[in-house]
Amino acid sequence: MNFDFSEDQHEIKRTARDLLASRSSFAKVREAAESHTYDPALWSELVELGWPGIAIAEEHGGQGLGAVELAILCEELGYALAASPFLSTVLAAEAIGAGGSVEQQRQWLPGLASGEITGALGAVGGLVGDAAEAAVIVLIGDDGVARVVARADADVTEVDAIDPTRRAARVYAPPTHGEALGGDDPQAGIDRATIAVAAELVGVSQRALEMTLAYVKDRKQFDTPVGAYQAVSHKCAQMLKDTEGARSATYYGAWAADAGADGPGLPEPASLAKAAASDGARDTAANAIQAHGGIGFTWEADVHWLYKRAQVDAALLGTSGVHRKRLAALVSARLAPAVA
Repeated sequence: MNFDFSEDQHEIKRTARDLLASRSSFAKVREAAESHTYDPALWSELVELGWPGIAIAEEHGGQGLGAVELAILCEELGYALAASPFLSTVLAAEAIGAGGSVEQQRQWLPGLASGEITGALGAVGGLVGDAAEAAVIVLIGDDGVARVVARADADVTEVDAIDPTRRAARVYAPPTHGEALGGDDPQAGIDRATIAVAAELVGVSQRALEMTLAYVKDRKQFDTPVGAYQAVSHKCAQMLKDTEGARSATYYGAWAADAGADGPGLPEPASLAKAAASDGARDTAANAIQAHGGIGFTWEADVHWLYKRAQVDAALLGTSGVHRKRLAALVSARLAPAVA
């Protein structure tokens, strides 16, 4: 059995890594944070490459690829801490594409695929990324039912989140506004979106790990690299474990999403991925700051941007605690007949 990417998937990853290395440097990230704006040139380039529509069906103007290819892009955008409405837009597209009715797909997916419009997805009262500029918002109610709401029908209040490289808002809409996701399995769209968020967290975690390894190899105390000290090396080993664990769970979830009825189902893999990635990225980013010593806490250091992105992503579409609880309930329900 081959667990590696295909050659085309490797090419997508290489292209994304190379492009974002030049377009989303830490200087650009800092510029976006301080100006509270996105780089329109970066978003235009992502649109020209067709990235927003990578997982949208070809009949709606997308590239017709799958959740694995989308996860690859989300991981690389997380690695680069790209300041753009990409994640919010693909989350809305995943929710509508997998969980929406035919009419909802026809109405919204072509615009999301082409980048002509942007989207957003989040819970009522929680942080919703890029809602203020979105044309369509998929809003999850307290009862778990997700509605498709046009931006004009929603009350959107922008807020300052811990991650200033992203725009966030709180969104409310009367129950009479919008319409419920009308597909056969609305939750499938939310689960696919959840896996995309997990993938971005994996990218954040990988970047934190690499930056830390480079620093502790270079920084010396008593003529010895600090990474040689047991306390630091153990911390780095834990960061590697957390990152790889989150990556394995996330790509298992993406594979399950693409496998459809031939796979293990989507709810359990989605919650497993989000729980592992949320805890893994937050712990790895926090350990990265600790390993950088005093400089890691300063505004001038770049490593703290990773922690801020991890904190916000970890809360999107359910915290690790929410998903662990859901996963436990799903597994218990699945095993109950066998136990009885």
